[in-house]
Amino acid sequence: MSEAKFRTLARKVRNQIEVGHYKEGSKLPTHRALAKEYGTTPMTAAKAYQLLAEQGHIESHVGRGSFVKKDASLKHVIRSRHDQNEWNFSILQPCLGEHLDSLNTQLKDCFNNINDPALFGYIEETGERAHKDAGKTWMSHYGLDIDEPEQVLLTNGAQHALSTLIQCYSEPGDRIAVEALTYPGILSIIQSLGRQSIEIVMDDKGMCPKALEKACLEQAPAIVVVIPSHQNPTTITMPKTRRKALAKVINKEQLWLIEDDLYAFLNEEKIEPICNLSKDRGFYVSSLSKAISPGIRCGYIKTPPSQTERLASFIRTSIWLSPPLMFEFASRLIQSTKAFEYASLQKRIAESRQKIAADVLNEFTLTSQASSYHIWLTLPDDLQARDFVTVAKDKGLIISSGQFFSHTQGETCVRLSLMAIADENRFVEGLNALKSLLQDLVRI
Repeated sequence: MSEAKFRTLARKVRNQIEVGHYKEGSKLPTHRALAKEYGTTPMTAAKAYQLLAEQGHIESHVGRGSFVKKDASLKHVIRSRHDQNEWNFSILQPCLGEHLDSLNTQLKDCFNNINDPALFGYIEETGERAHKDAGKTWMSHYGLDIDEPEQVLLTNGAQHALSTLIQCYSEPGDRIAVEALTYPGILSIIQSLGRQSIEIVMDDKGMCPKALEKACLEQAPAIVVVIPSHQNPTTITMPKTRRKALAKVINKEQLWLIEDDLYAFLNEEKIEPICNLSKDRGFYVSSLSKAISPGIRCGYIKTPPSQTERLASFIRTSIWLSPPLMFEFASRLIQSTKAFEYASLQKRIAESRQKIAADVLNEFTLTSQASSYHIWLTLPDDLQARDFVTVAKDKGLIISSGQFFSHTQGETCVRLSLMAIADENRFVEGLNALKSLLQDLVRI
């Protein structure tokens, strides 16, 4: 069977999905019917469907057939975040209402007092040293070892950092090891860049080192991506022992590590990053998006000393440099310690909301940490996440399906963000509405 044939067929089916010929959630033709329609073999049709499933366009179920995958909730979440008739339990962001006035004042003060004309022009070395030094201060505060500010590179947020690293340190077709359930933005990057994700088994301490080692022997991934603190979506925070064990595998197998540690500020105490234990192989990613505001598109990458110039050159090639004016604002927040005050406030809000959620949803199975922005809820009586999310949406409850975080898992789980609803009374109303819906569905 020609590889080109099934890829061509997959592209044709995907085009039909995109133009609406095959609707969201609709059942696709059987392998035999598709093969007849396009003048090929059922085996080629099967391979095409397998590829589309791996790419996240369709879902296949034994005995039921293949279906167009329903649109991930992210677009709807962003569109509906200001809809007063809905409760947004999906998007992960700070509870902005608590510090928005202060942040606005800080922003105005910053831009009213910029007197450095260099910030309005091109800057060499992918950014001002002072801005890199602020990034060093931010990441060091939460436990990262950084020798020199030059090891800090500036990006347009963490998503840009992740995309840049995967593109720079792997080739099309390479395999990227990820946690079995992980942030969908990572999966999207891997897919869009023509790489393949390998889902590594997790336990209650995070990614399993033995499973990663086995994947290295059998599938030779180029990169491993890990979210070690308040993992999205499971909320797991890796203990020191697990981080050391993963670092040992990474160093032994000579993998590139991307440590996506945006939620380190929520940890009860500083936990040594994996990159401290794998300094020659690890890239540490942080930003201000989760601690302060997603609108501050300021991301930081701490690089291994040997890789600073290579990655800096790659960033220059793609965007030249990240906006100096916004990094000036971020740097002033960090150096004045306001950034840390905002982060601590968000942590306290998260702790309070975790207690409220645990009280309201006490009869259901929850995985959570005391200060996480979210909880991972296992649906009762084998309710399917896909169906539950649809029913919840009709009730004004916007929730992330567990299948959003994996190509193969999460069918009976959902992730609930506790921070996107700014008003606490409204937040409690939404939790009670969610509780009532779950109880009603269990009784059916």
